[in-house]
Order: sequence, then C-alpha cells, then structure tokens
Amino acid sequence: MSSQRMPLAPGQESVWDYPRPPRLEPTNKHLRVIFNGVLIAETRNALRILETSHPPTYYFPPQDVQRQYLQPIDRRTYCEFKGAAAYYTVVVGEKRAVAAAWYYPAPNAAYAALKDYIAFYASRMDACYVNDKLVQAQEGDFYGGWITSDIVGPFKGAPGTSGW
Repeated sequence: MSSQRMPLAPGQESVWDYPRPPRLEPTNKHLRVIFNGVLIAETRNALRILETSHPPTYYFPPQDVQRQYLQPIDRRTYCEFKGAAAYYTVVVGEKRAVAAAWYYPAPNAAYAALKDYIAFYASRMDACYVNDKLVQAQEGDFYGGWITSDIVGPFKGAPGTSGW
C-alpha cells in the first residue's frame, strides 16, 4: 500500500493535512454508536483527534455514553502524546466486545480536555455514525479512527503501513 496522498473532492479532508503531534479539537458532528441493537453513545459535543495518516478518532463526553454497558478491564496502553489509556469491554445482553472502548483517566497536559472522554473501535461495534453516515473502521487492531466519505487517505493501519 502506498502512502501517496489521494486527491481531494470539495468538502473532503485529507489525513495527510493532519498534524503530528495530533491536534485535539471539539466537534459538533452528530455521533452515534450502536451495539447489539442498543444506542450506546450519542453526542454533538465530542472531541476529535486528528493525526497525520489517521482518520479522526472521536471521543464522547462521559455523560453522553450509556455507562451501564461498559465494564472496566485491566488492559492499558500508552500513547506518546496522550498518555496512558484504560479500556472497557462493551456488554449488551449476551453479546460482548472485549476492549472495544478506551479513555484517558489522566492524559498528558496538552490533551487534558480528553480526561474520561470515551472512544469506541468502530470495528467492534455493530454500527457507528457521523452525521448519519455509516463509519468504516480504520484497518488494524491498534488504531480507532472512523472513516467517512469526507475523509481521504490512504490510512495507516493496514498491513504494510507501520513504517509511515
């Protein structure tokens, strides 16, 4: 897979215009997460992370997430920019999505606004939407970007992209 940027159409953003270190910004886009037929999260008050070669990662305010469906687990990862992340398994009825959501309980200072906001892997949910557009999950099992028709790649995450 090539890291050569794709051409833009009107109204599109290229992930190759996103900065590194990542930019954190508010968004009022209408975001929804559905799992096992249940609306897990919905907001117009999210934060998004924009990082070179990655589709946006959306973080929901804790009050806009149905927390009764989230079970804390012992998984932890570390981001050089944001700090240590903790994870949730999403459980609705008998259906479970292990380590399907994450948050930063004590993010690094530059990303302090992310504290306790919750992100979801689109690949582990039944459906995620941005302004009623069904999201395509970023490839790979590490990154959690959400791809819609207004985001242009190529995107990091697929096999062969780790060196980008």
